[in-house]
Amino acid sequence: MASVVLKRTGQKNLRRTDRILSTTSLGLWKISKSECADVSRVPLLDGAGDYGNEKEAGEGVRRAIQDGIIKREELCTDLSVQLWNTFHAHDHAKAAARMQLDLWGIDYFDLFLVHFPVSLAYVDPKHRYPPEWWADDGKTVNLQNTPYQETWQAMEELVDEGLAKNIGISNVGGSLIVDILRYARIEPQLAKTLGIAVTGYSSFGPQSYLELGFKGGVKSLFEQDPVVKAAQAHGRGGYPRSGQVLLRWATQRGIAVLPKTNAYPRLVSNLDVNSFDLTESEIQAISALNINLRLNDPAEIDPRIAIFA
Repeated sequence: MASVVLKRTGQKNLRRTDRILSTTSLGLWKISKSECADVSRVPLLDGAGDYGNEKEAGEGVRRAIQDGIIKREELCTDLSVQLWNTFHAHDHAKAAARMQLDLWGIDYFDLFLVHFPVSLAYVDPKHRYPPEWWADDGKTVNLQNTPYQETWQAMEELVDEGLAKNIGISNVGGSLIVDILRYARIEPQLAKTLGIAVTGYSSFGPQSYLELGFKGGVKSLFEQDPVVKAAQAHGRGGYPRSGQVLLRWATQRGIAVLPKTNAYPRLVSNLDVNSFDLTESEIQAISALNINLRLNDPAEIDPRIAIFA
């Protein structure tokens, strides 16, 4: 299985361990609680507190280990979990990490990420979890003045205490990455130029958002001519095989992917993306589909959290 290179070791493994980080994992966003335990029986998982299915994913992990499908060390090779915005204060970050470990039923994370560089007012998990973006009224966004440095120092302490083997960042712009590297005692794992492993976002383009009713007037990437032609050329024609082409477009360029699916045949298909190579002209044609469309932009929730340029 293909892998990506992480900074500290310069090898194809996680920075503080010798475990290989695969380029392809199963994203758990939008997977229902009723289905999550069944689809989580693989050693390649990307989860988050905000997804609302950690306990069920952990149950799937427990069953997979118990049934001998995977070993504990194989699972953690690609299990990454993310800290939500309401837990950015130092003590809240550490407490949330412990709570999430308990939900997953494991002792440590091999990769623990800060989900967004946005600090929201603390919400006690006993009151509501996951807390999402809004207050109890479902409309108001309450910000909190916690600097990212405070959050990152808490993340570093999780490594010191053995609760996380590696720590990383998500949804972070270049200028903030440079700032983090100024003070980080343990540098983040996940900006290729700086030697940090990169994970792609929404590798199927707007597909997940089209399913949520997004009406941006955009065509599914599965139906775009360069994708369809590449799928046909490599004997992988027709939906969802076009998805393999989109994933290979990323992994062939050294970018890890986190495709989500509820269907086992598609899960298998998504994990089989490194058995063929796209031509350079095919890669360029797919790259040319860029229309600068931004999805999941916090600015659309509240203009005060416009973290992207």
